[in-house]
Amino acid sequence: MDERAGTPAQPSDLIDVDALRRAYYELKPDVSIPEQRVVFGTSGHRGSSLNTAFNEDHIAATTQAIVEYRNAQGITGPLFIGADTHLLSEFATTTALAVLVANEVRVLVDEFDDWVPTPAVSHAIIAYNKAGHPDQADGIVVTPSHNPPADGGFKYNPPHGGPADTDATSWIAKRANEIIAGGMRDVRMSEPSGVETYDFRGNYVADLKNIIDVEAIRNSGIRIGADPLGGASVSYWQAIADTYGLDLTVVNPEVDPTWGFMTLDWDGKIRMDPSSPSAMASVVARSAEFDILTGNDADADRHGIVTPDGGLMNPNHYLAVAIDYLFRTRTGWRADAAVGKTMVSSSIIDRVAESIGRRLWEVPVGFKWFVPGLIDGSVGFGGEESAGASFLRFDGSAWTTDKDGILLALLASEIRAVTGKSPSQLYRELTERFGDPVYQRVDAPASPEQKAALSKLDGDAITATELAGEPITATLSRAPGNDAPLGGVKVETANAWFAARPSGTENVYKIYAESFTGEDDLRRVQEEAKRIVADALGA
Repeated sequence: MDERAGTPAQPSDLIDVDALRRAYYELKPDVSIPEQRVVFGTSGHRGSSLNTAFNEDHIAATTQAIVEYRNAQGITGPLFIGADTHLLSEFATTTALAVLVANEVRVLVDEFDDWVPTPAVSHAIIAYNKAGHPDQADGIVVTPSHNPPADGGFKYNPPHGGPADTDATSWIAKRANEIIAGGMRDVRMSEPSGVETYDFRGNYVADLKNIIDVEAIRNSGIRIGADPLGGASVSYWQAIADTYGLDLTVVNPEVDPTWGFMTLDWDGKIRMDPSSPSAMASVVARSAEFDILTGNDADADRHGIVTPDGGLMNPNHYLAVAIDYLFRTRTGWRADAAVGKTMVSSSIIDRVAESIGRRLWEVPVGFKWFVPGLIDGSVGFGGEESAGASFLRFDGSAWTTDKDGILLALLASEIRAVTGKSPSQLYRELTERFGDPVYQRVDAPASPEQKAALSKLDGDAITATELAGEPITATLSRAPGNDAPLGGVKVETANAWFAARPSGTENVYKIYAESFTGEDDLRRVQEEAKRIVADALGA
């Protein structure tokens, strides 16, 4: 933990806006250097222009590859494009539009030239494709999510509205790198004019009454605070307040490409992570002013929930409360609709799912795994431990197939209005029934070779029989819900578990661990996890 974590950013912490702009247009990537290639992670291609990882050539080539991909797939409908408030998002959007227009793609931008949250793009794609058009729509979201101000991000959402799967992203990244290596000769670009517009905000906000009990929130008179953390949801929150007559205050409407108003994250960097106590310190300081106070990251696909009695909730805790509440109140959902969770989310969710008689659907890390279930209604709720989730409308149909931080933040107000209790109070009640787990993620050093081996490790390679004094009940390398590879291993006992997965950007692997026995047991689980992984890798 950096000694300045949770303190206000200083001028020396801020990005040089002009340098970031110059680097985007002037630096040319060399794809023979791995760090300068187009690489799609779980949430698209990300990087900074300053280290030649996110530059004009990257975005032009990637957009051209997306055009070729959608042509090959027979996708001929409109492409919805939205961007968050990162500075590089502005430049990348301009580049992408120049390529899309030159390739005669029917592209729709925001009607009011506003920023567009990730869930609003997903919502627009689903709405179009549900309306019975003879063609299908898809989309691009220009965002690095909660990453620092110098970063950019670019992701593709196909017609199902959610994050593209690895088949699509692998093809797009490979083709983009071929285009860059070929000197950009295959890229078509023209003046980005004549594009159509779409009211992302108006359509999204007007539809919220079909998924959130806004009448209950209004009638309760609860005081709501919403902090966009300088992100794309800023105008959405004011529109929600105005449309539904809520006592809702946008506590910080400022948008600044340097994010100079933020408090520093755990490592001393500016990062718009609404689940981080350090990044949310200035928000938490105002918790006594509101019945529910929330935060979103730059593209509003993540949520942070703050209550007067509990402060900033751990994301896992809130997911458990949301699941318990939703499956008890959403009578229009399928009786067999499952609870979706990632393998590294808290096991209290397992116990909640069992108590409400719902099937648990456990998948690897990445929201893309929830998409099919949300589309057909077989999964009522899909949530990640990193404060990302979405769920179905009242009638059991799909709302978004990407994470929706605005939705989950509003749900906290509905829960408070309907139950008369804060989500943190309700979580304490859950722990009285199911136990009080302690959860943490830490990093351990690993060489590139060890990371590669870990990503392919089979659960059968784990030879240990005990973890923190308890018999090991399962060693998993594939998800129980869909048999997809975890990209690591998970080891379980009756009262604890750990999962180990390699980092995609650093020479470390991530250890997710949880114990229902207490802090001391968690520390023992974490230490034994390192030994068990080392033994399995032969280190």
